[in-house]
Amino acid sequence: MEALNAIRPEEHAIFAPDKMGKATLFRSERILVGLNSFEPGQEHALHAHSGMDKVYHVLSGRGYFLLEDREIPMEAGQMLIAPEGVAHGIRSDAAERLIVLAILAPSPG
Repeated sequence: MEALNAIRPEEHAIFAPDKMGKATLFRSERILVGLNSFEPGQEHALHAHSGMDKVYHVLSGRGYFLLEDREIPMEAGQMLIAPEGVAHGIRSDAAERLIVLAILAPSPG
């Protein structure tokens, strides 16, 4: 994807029947911007990143932010920041699809 064009991230969502869909919108050494797309009932299990912070911003749908010790209801317009080492994930339990913008810095790999 060309970095100097305005886009609507949700138009790049990839959905899969068996697992969360992922699409990379932009990647450099400093940052990764991607989409996590969920069919109803799908989950991105708790995990943590070493040396990276992550921002989740809900573009559409509803579900739960999963954290190491709790669950936080999420809906379009909400954001969660997971600093390095904090276990986090997402669960979609609504009847509609869920699309979440994911920003990682620095970029993995």
